[in-house]
Amino acid sequence: MNVRRIAQSEHVVGWAFALPAVLLVVTFGIVPIVWSALMSFQRNNLLAPPQWIGLENYRALGRDPLFKASMVHAVVYTSLFVPLSVGGGLFAAIALNRKVVGIRVYRMAVFVPVVISSIATAIMFLWLFDPTFGLANWILGKLGLGPFGFFTSSDGALYSIIAMTVWGWIGFDAIIYLAALQGIPQELVEAAAIDGARPWGIFRTITLPLLGPATLFLVVFSSINAIQLFDEVYLLTNGGPGTSTYVPVFYLYQLAFAQGIAGYAAAIAYVLLVVILILTAIQLWVGKRLVYYAS
Repeated sequence: MNVRRIAQSEHVVGWAFALPAVLLVVTFGIVPIVWSALMSFQRNNLLAPPQWIGLENYRALGRDPLFKASMVHAVVYTSLFVPLSVGGGLFAAIALNRKVVGIRVYRMAVFVPVVISSIATAIMFLWLFDPTFGLANWILGKLGLGPFGFFTSSDGALYSIIAMTVWGWIGFDAIIYLAALQGIPQELVEAAAIDGARPWGIFRTITLPLLGPATLFLVVFSSINAIQLFDEVYLLTNGGPGTSTYVPVFYLYQLAFAQGIAGYAAAIAYVLLVVILILTAIQLWVGKRLVYYAS
């Protein structure tokens, strides 16, 4: 009787429905996290039996110039990508938050780059930024500039990747901001206008503060996304020219799967995890004090 009652319990039924998802999370989420944590304390090439070496992988990071260079590139990329994509998304959302003929088409056009695959985007920008036949160099040539080797220049490759990824993510930020803009009470805007406030004053004192939660979300999300940059580097430059576009995730990928230094790569992954957690905690701490949450 007890067994039958347990079998008919809502908890058992609920866990039965959730079990496939739980197994997937454990198998492809928790198990790799724990395994890579252990691996970071080992000399491991994924083939031979691992050797426990304690903190040696973490100590070696301080002596690795390529790791330091990849972290510098990640800082540069994040410092430019986050404000450009979030600011561009806000500008696009304001432009799209109006009633004009064909506004749905414009909104769709802005969002299309988000759903295009990384491979298709990379191929498109390789053609656009081609040193000889690319449209970008053709336009710059008409202005008496260039030609520039965007992805083939050690000085410009990282910034070209930034330009491409900003273009690809502005649509996502714009949609989030557009939803937030449409949630702002219009009576506040109308009251401020009646009191004589100008558009810029309304935006600065009403709209921007009420967009605070959306801005905080996008800054945190974009920062995490930027620090984990990989696809675009792998597809466009393969870390080059030289090592000018090496970023941490691409570097650990090369170590683990090209050179077979998986233990050291796992240590890099966990350093990156700590950096992401610290940066996110700081952003949330600052946001808690600056962001206004309307009741």
